[in-house]
Amino acid sequence: RAGAAIVNDISGFADPAMAEVCASSGAGVVLMHTSTPPKQVRWEEDDYPGGVVADVRGWFEDRMGELEAAGVAREAIVLDPGLDFGKTPAQSVELLAGFVELAALGRPLFAAASRKDFVGALTNRPPRQRLAGTLAAVGWAVAAGAKVIRAHDVAETRDYLTVLAALNGWTDVDPGLRIAEEIRREPAA
Repeated sequence: RAGAAIVNDISGFADPAMAEVCASSGAGVVLMHTSTPPKQVRWEEDDYPGGVVADVRGWFEDRMGELEAAGVAREAIVLDPGLDFGKTPAQSVELLAGFVELAALGRPLFAAASRKDFVGALTNRPPRQRLAGTLAAVGWAVAAGAKVIRAHDVAETRDYLTVLAALNGWTDVDPGLRIAEEIRREPAA
């Protein structure tokens, strides 16, 4: 009623009423995997005995079925694997490495790797110094099938993805492409 076009519920639609609201309003859904309440850190290594990718995939299949049963169109669902939500840094790395398997579910993947703890754990850097690691994760996610990216450093991420798309042939590069003289070099100091 208030005009929301997309609902991003970080509880993973734990409240069934939320699915009904989305269905009745026609809102799109970002379905985020989490095995813990929001903002609760979980560090147990054995939380996913069958592997985090298999667990998340099974959870998505079950939850998509529940959303569809509530009237949410499958085409309205975007899948967010929930990097760092209820996962150790190692589990988040494993999950990101398994994005191809999650993309096989046929729904767009949402990659929210920007400044995440797993990037900090791998690079030993605080959040504002994680851009390089974030871009590596974003590049991997996009190559593996992610269609939606959440970023803190929007301009840098856009530039990275522009170059990545050109190098991978995902976009055409005009043979007449040239650089404007005013941006070719840094101004003299």
